[in-house]
Amino acid sequence: MRSRRLVVSAAVIAAGVGFVPGGAAQAAGPSADGAHGVTSSKDVLKSAANAFTFSSPAGRSVQKNPSAAGSGTAAAPQASTAGAGLTVGLSGTAGSARTIALKSEITSDLGTPLSVVIDWGDGTYGGDVAGSSGNVTMTSHHTYAEVGSYTVKVTVYGPDGANGPSATNEMPFITPGSEFTPHSPTRLLDTRDGTGAAQAAQVPAWGEARVKVAGNHGIPADVAAVVLNVTATNTKAAGHVRAYADGTERPTTSNVNYAAGDSVPNLVIVPVGKNGYVNLYNSGEQGVDLIADVTGYFTRTPANGYTPTDPTRFVDTREGLGTSRGMVPGQSQFGVQIAGTRGIPAGARAVALNVTVTNPRAAGHLTVFPGGQAAPNTSNVNFSGGQTIANAVIVPVGADGRIVVRNGGWDPADVIVDVVGYYSPDSVSAYIPVRPVRDLDTRNASQWPSGPLKAGRYIYSTFGEENTTATAMVLNTTVTNTGGAGHLTVSPDPNALWQYENKTHTPPVPPNSSTLNWTAGKTVPNLVQASLGVNGIVDFFNRSGSSIDLVIDVFGVYDRN
Repeated sequence: MRSRRLVVSAAVIAAGVGFVPGGAAQAAGPSADGAHGVTSSKDVLKSAANAFTFSSPAGRSVQKNPSAAGSGTAAAPQASTAGAGLTVGLSGTAGSARTIALKSEITSDLGTPLSVVIDWGDGTYGGDVAGSSGNVTMTSHHTYAEVGSYTVKVTVYGPDGANGPSATNEMPFITPGSEFTPHSPTRLLDTRDGTGAAQAAQVPAWGEARVKVAGNHGIPADVAAVVLNVTATNTKAAGHVRAYADGTERPTTSNVNYAAGDSVPNLVIVPVGKNGYVNLYNSGEQGVDLIADVTGYFTRTPANGYTPTDPTRFVDTREGLGTSRGMVPGQSQFGVQIAGTRGIPAGARAVALNVTVTNPRAAGHLTVFPGGQAAPNTSNVNFSGGQTIANAVIVPVGADGRIVVRNGGWDPADVIVDVVGYYSPDSVSAYIPVRPVRDLDTRNASQWPSGPLKAGRYIYSTFGEENTTATAMVLNTTVTNTGGAGHLTVSPDPNALWQYENKTHTPPVPPNSSTLNWTAGKTVPNLVQASLGVNGIVDFFNRSGSSIDLVIDVFGVYDRN
């Protein structure tokens, strides 16, 4: 199924709600402004399935021959050879995070019905009755309770069951889904001082830095994907950074966009190459320093699943929400209770945030880290004087259920923290990283004929159907060609697709949160873990008084199946 996007006016956006004085422009009412086919969660899951295909040919079947006449003793199992009367070939393809579609291709000349027993490798069994002779193909489906590696075994029995002819084959199967393990914020790369690099030197124009992930600072060798905060600094010209698995083709998407003189961070969730490395490519005409800080990783072993939430504001120092009212002084910090409050369970191990700094008196940075620990030598948000800027953060929750936000600058700044999800052992959604793909670029007239996203309007994107098994998309949103200051809000849509098609939808009310903030002329990216809600639709609100161009790149999906 191809998804759709429409642009509709967001009449419900109230002025003055966001970070930018004056807020968003009012619009007259809902109106369609075009449609567009986009990548759906099904497409992402299908892409993952293509990468997780396993097989064991019929030639690997092990036969058990019938008892020798009058001996009462069965012959020893033998490997099948050409012309053997009973064989079974196996192939398996992933359907979602923890499901397998198993194809059993059976060849028999017994001329009698066969019994098929499937050992899924997790302590559960399935089976069926196959046809009497010739070639028979059976397709079976199974969902594992946990991500991981399993051995699937299929045994085909003749009419005498275990006392008669049989053939057995087995194959390994690895689930596409992976689960999250939080990691204390740790610097893996800093080209300014040579940390994680061969020497202290900028990444040259059209060059790349290789970041060792597997086996580094306790990250296991079987890591599937890693969460990095990537910062570009000491920039001399405009450009962007692309993060991707070493050993794979470089994508056309972007993760960090920068201009001359910028220090720009952005969170990335990137697959790790088979050799344990991630590449950071500098797509710019001048050299740049790159910094990469790890805060967690994904493996295909049981750990912590993900639960998306509607964006919820936990902290706003301008109002005294979640902490004392007033700017956070330079070189100071405050704690935030996360676990066991406002819908976040006591068992949460990590939390997904959007952290915004506004009204800073001078340049500085914010560091977010687990409660009960010392502040690490890492950063999450870098800012200049007077700038309003946001960055996605995934941070472990301390044993005390808290996180800490530190103002690493020397001057005061206001801080806003929005929670968008959490990781816990009881959360069921597993992450499936995919090859990055550009999903929408409003600058591309052939893809999006409606042009820039107008002031006060929103795009809705149907990444899934109603009751989809996908729960959230991992996207990178980039805003460019900005005519004035504003911010982007991303949230699940309460309407079903049929309501839009029948024009019976209700204009959604955007939450009091932001995904990214911009000023006139700036190009600003930010990662977003976008909840799909109950209808599989995500809204992207332009909460400003000017048109913008919006770019959306897809990096993965969380799936509960």
